[in-house]
Amino acid sequence: MKKIVLAYSGGLDTTVIVPWLKEHYDCEVIAVCGDVGQEADFEAIGKRALASGASKFIRLDQKEEFVKTYLWALVKAGTPYEKKYLLGTSAARPLLAKGLAEVALAEGADAVAHGCTGKGNDQVRFELGVKAFAPEMEVIAPWRIWDIQSREEEIAYLEDHGIPVPMKKEDSYSRDDNLWHISHEGLDLEDPANEPHFDGMLKMCVPPEKAPDKAEYVTIGFEKGVPVSVNGQKLDPVSIVHTLNKIGGKHGIGIVDMVENRVVGMKSRGVYETPGGTIIMEAHDRLEMLCLDKKTLSFKMTVAQRFAEILYEGEWFSPLCKALCAFVDSTQEVVTGQVTLKLYKGNIIFAGATSPYSLYDASLASFTTGPLFSHKDSTGFINLFGLPTKVRARLNERIKKHGVAAGPDVVKPGSSGYTAPAGD
Repeated sequence: MKKIVLAYSGGLDTTVIVPWLKEHYDCEVIAVCGDVGQEADFEAIGKRALASGASKFIRLDQKEEFVKTYLWALVKAGTPYEKKYLLGTSAARPLLAKGLAEVALAEGADAVAHGCTGKGNDQVRFELGVKAFAPEMEVIAPWRIWDIQSREEEIAYLEDHGIPVPMKKEDSYSRDDNLWHISHEGLDLEDPANEPHFDGMLKMCVPPEKAPDKAEYVTIGFEKGVPVSVNGQKLDPVSIVHTLNKIGGKHGIGIVDMVENRVVGMKSRGVYETPGGTIIMEAHDRLEMLCLDKKTLSFKMTVAQRFAEILYEGEWFSPLCKALCAFVDSTQEVVTGQVTLKLYKGNIIFAGATSPYSLYDASLASFTTGPLFSHKDSTGFINLFGLPTKVRARLNERIKKHGVAAGPDVVKPGSSGYTAPAGD
């Protein structure tokens, strides 16, 4: 008898996979659920796993590690994937895969299994994570080998086996949620021409038009790029995200509807809710504008884009990701201070920032001339800065006038009438 450790969420896919694995592998199934802050009744999930045929249910409390190690790295890097996606699912998957592999090794399992489809990104993320900790472990991905072709067929499978369906048929969006976000895919979202039905979809946020008519101010405190307080109150990492989710969700902050490029090469459409994360990322960006010099900020933006791609593609445990995180951390030594934002009907409005490491100097920026700056200095600076432009313009004038690049002052061979004496 094989022993298989299954990444179990309690949703439709993994609820079907438990009895399917037992049918096809004559195995013991251990269901492992990583708690990364999702809104879930873990007692009910555990009962569902056992009722589906699992021999054991294990819940891993990974919330603190998720925020401190993964989300704060994302915040410090600072760039969403393809300008919009704040990488909520992407950031959690490496940690979940790590936990899955560790349980499999501890239980002496023959294989691990997951409920990711052959079209999705998560199969890549899970399996790269497992390879990093259990490189010889067999991975079973039922969606890549079974005959079931749709969520409707999954529901029928459970009904045929007398197992309760863990959702209403009319609300079968494919969802993933954790402390950072919740994603929605499928149903009407599969056609990009359709406007999303937020009223029946959103879980963390209200639609912006239903947000309060009065704006709310929120102040985030940072130390070395990491959020440490909300409205002057020091909080632990999990509480910071949870608190800002409540505040942001109330004002319809962080709702993104996008078509993205998946790892496997196709485009997909999804709706993401990331209320607290959107507030934190905006505040962090504003603080970096104040504290980082021009060239460091510019290069960091390039690094951040690559970091987002690496995290999206499941390469968290790669040497390159480790190296990029080290660079990002070095830039965050001065990203300390407070940022105030105004939240109003889905919008975030900057309302001020302070930092002991601020590079903003009022005597330099003001129209009033201070002791560090003389307007006269700009003449020489512009002459030197613009010298390539001036040289290029003079060349273009000569070409236009003479039809050649060489100017009239350039002596061409034989044009002077001088001939060298014989023997020279």
